[in-house]
Amino acid sequence: MNVVVVGSQWGDEGKGKLIDILSQESDITVRYQGGNNAGHTVVVGNQEYIFHLLPSAILHRDKVCVIGNGVVVDPGALLKELRGLKAKGIDVTAKGLKISGRSHVVMPYHRILDGFRESLRKNKIGTTGRGIGPCYADKVTRCGIRMVDLLNPGILRARLEDNLREKNEIFRKVYGEKGFSFPGLYKEYLDYGRRLAPYICDTAVYLNKAIDEGKSVLFEGAQGTFLDIDFGTYPFVTSSNSIAGGVCAGSGVAPTRIDKTIACVKAYTTRVGEGPFPTEFSSSLKDEIRMKGKEFGATTGRPRRCGWFDSVLVRYSVIINHIDALAIMKLDVLDDLAKIKIGVGYTYKGKVHKDFPMDFEVLNKARPVYEEMDGWKTPINGIRQYRQLPRNAKIYIEHLEDLLKVGVKYISIGTKRDEIIVR
Repeated sequence: MNVVVVGSQWGDEGKGKLIDILSQESDITVRYQGGNNAGHTVVVGNQEYIFHLLPSAILHRDKVCVIGNGVVVDPGALLKELRGLKAKGIDVTAKGLKISGRSHVVMPYHRILDGFRESLRKNKIGTTGRGIGPCYADKVTRCGIRMVDLLNPGILRARLEDNLREKNEIFRKVYGEKGFSFPGLYKEYLDYGRRLAPYICDTAVYLNKAIDEGKSVLFEGAQGTFLDIDFGTYPFVTSSNSIAGGVCAGSGVAPTRIDKTIACVKAYTTRVGEGPFPTEFSSSLKDEIRMKGKEFGATTGRPRRCGWFDSVLVRYSVIINHIDALAIMKLDVLDDLAKIKIGVGYTYKGKVHKDFPMDFEVLNKARPVYEEMDGWKTPINGIRQYRQLPRNAKIYIEHLEDLLKVGVKYISIGTKRDEIIVR
């Protein structure tokens, strides 16, 4: 079976843990979009692993991990990640990792442009500054450099010279900076190509051949549905398609070959950076949940904004991703609350919105409509059977199923790999 795992909020829903679990039953795990602006955290025993580009399935022996063509790759960051794993006793070989030659390369000038553009904005987007947006922009304007280009000195030379001719003019005339010199950058990226050459291949051919042979593939998204460039809370979004529909363009696997889509969703809501957040907590509760849920970005360390579960938001995600099952993550973080709220609508200028609004003003200024439920006020992280959950915890989950019109298959009740309930 070929399965897609997506985030159904603003990212950080716990996809890394679910992918780590599901990848044990899959032959291949594919990352299909984003860059090292994303982070997946997996806890195995007392060891914590944080991944930015590598699929978290890399922790399992005899599994293949693929970085698809929809991902933008910072070669230096990837090599650092591989070195970090090796230091922890996991030596990744070309047999276990494959990188699409069609993936675009994040260059130093992308990172600098990212920071400059953000610094000049009146309304900050909250970019990570990793150069992801400018790299995708070069891809779309057809001046990008791809991983396969790092293997061809002549092509790399021609494309880098063209890019520096343009980018250095921008640096000098717009930002008052001198820009980059060609020789050092050319040598650096040729060296990256040499070191990563064993991993680079046509991953679309590899994946389709594997599916033909009966292999199972797990597709992992980075970020979340509402950071999607088309369907997210624009402009406070990422620069790629993080929804399930992004799988096909980002991997070269056709939609008819995908069997199931699972959405990760927190038992509450978080988002990093700027942008609308109708169900955001008051300051005191935000701090309490942030500390208990360890809500700090895996990539940047930034504190996450926290709020109540927003069923309007997640229901829209269920629709556009055509979700077959839900994974409710971090349910245990709500253990201490006497009352729990669920956002079921938005009000703006006297009108109640039950569907997720397109209009940014409505979303930014709307007030949430809540339903309130009783909490369970008891620890649940030792539970492994759904029937053993406190009655109010089950009522909460089953009410979410009614609101979202999809069943909950997985319930995470802790950070560790084995702290999960499968229904």
